[in-house]
Amino acid sequence: MELSFLGAAGTVTGSRHLLESGGKRVLVDCGLFQGLKFLRQRNWAPFPVNPAAIDAVVLTHAHLDHSGYLPRLVRDGFKGPIYASPATLELAEVLLLDSAHIQESDAEFANRHKLSSHEPALPLYTRKDAQRAIDLFQPLERGSFHPIAGNIKIKLHRAGHILGASIVEVKWDGRTLVFSGDLGRYNDPVMPDPDLIEQADYLVLESTYGDRSHDTSPPESVLEALIVRTAERGGTVVIPAFAVGRVQLLLYYLHRLRSQNRLPQNMPIYLDSPMSVRAQEIHCDYPGEQKLTKAQVRDVNAVATRIESVEESKALDTSVMPKIIISASGMATGGRVIHHLKRYAPDPRSSVLFAGYQAAGTRGAKMLAGAQTIKIHGEYIPVKAELDNLSMLSAHADANEILRWLGGFRQAPSHTFLVHGEPEAADALRCRIKDELGWRVRAVEHLEKVDLTHHERR
Repeated sequence: MELSFLGAAGTVTGSRHLLESGGKRVLVDCGLFQGLKFLRQRNWAPFPVNPAAIDAVVLTHAHLDHSGYLPRLVRDGFKGPIYASPATLELAEVLLLDSAHIQESDAEFANRHKLSSHEPALPLYTRKDAQRAIDLFQPLERGSFHPIAGNIKIKLHRAGHILGASIVEVKWDGRTLVFSGDLGRYNDPVMPDPDLIEQADYLVLESTYGDRSHDTSPPESVLEALIVRTAERGGTVVIPAFAVGRVQLLLYYLHRLRSQNRLPQNMPIYLDSPMSVRAQEIHCDYPGEQKLTKAQVRDVNAVATRIESVEESKALDTSVMPKIIISASGMATGGRVIHHLKRYAPDPRSSVLFAGYQAAGTRGAKMLAGAQTIKIHGEYIPVKAELDNLSMLSAHADANEILRWLGGFRQAPSHTFLVHGEPEAADALRCRIKDELGWRVRAVEHLEKVDLTHHERR
């Protein structure tokens, strides 16, 4: 049996892990590369394995860095089933169609304004490609093993993180492999704790926050203080947020603050993301995948006014009244939030609040690193607004929480492979796992292939 790391090795994007044995191939996650240009260019390179030769894909969750390459994989020949939890597949449908729309819109914009070095600029994939991938979705319920290809069986455990997110347990050729996906936080107010796993021969483990601990400041208090001081300046708070997961957590805290009269009474809250609106509706349908009841989800969602049309979105940038705008994407790489940043980033009265991890090379990472200007639509926009990052709102487990989750194993896996982390984070986590738990562990490299027979338990 061989395990290949086709993405999320030395970086936090492009999760793609390929298992091969006896002529069968299963791909766990199929994500987009995001951030730095050299990473984004990998999306355009031929897939390392013929997509038509892959028997099945299993998704840990819906975020684009885990699912966003699926339309291209299908376009290039993949025809097998795509398995995940029902909530993951519903959210992935929304995300993939939106991603395809952005791909097409960006290409059209680049061609119209002659902003691309390619003639013509082409989308990575289209909405038709996305729909063809969606047509291959097959939901799997939690709680039992499901056969997916020959003698391969998988079981989905709750990962926390976002609605529907799973830890994937694979049984194949007498071995048990566990893919953590993205592990959620303990004691999150919305999502459940990640399920404990007791045994695995091999573990593929995320390391996003492997070198740090999250801020323990009360999120509500920090959020309240930023909003109040921005309102007192007469400014607007722009919050780039991941449409799935982070938006729901932000609305939860804003709802609590509003219900406790801790926000300026006349300061409206707008949710300017059609994708987030659709994700809200999906959240209402899966109370069993989260801590909130259906009624509570509806109450939380009602704290913000939904912005649907482009005209309504543009009107937010002409209004001078203080307000809160939540809009995708979370790292400011695309979507409607780009237009709001173009308007409010140069305004010293306003604030831009990031709410989680910013991958290297993204606008969010550049702004938080102190960039004086950011490039939007070919223009360099000055950054004068107040900048903040509420790291405590991250949906990823930090280093201590990862170690806590590893404590659920009854014995060490034969080998642990670290993925989905920048090199410093992965190496810091490697040292902690080796020193504190005594496990065999290492961070993997891009396109590395491991013959698992060489890593059997000694």
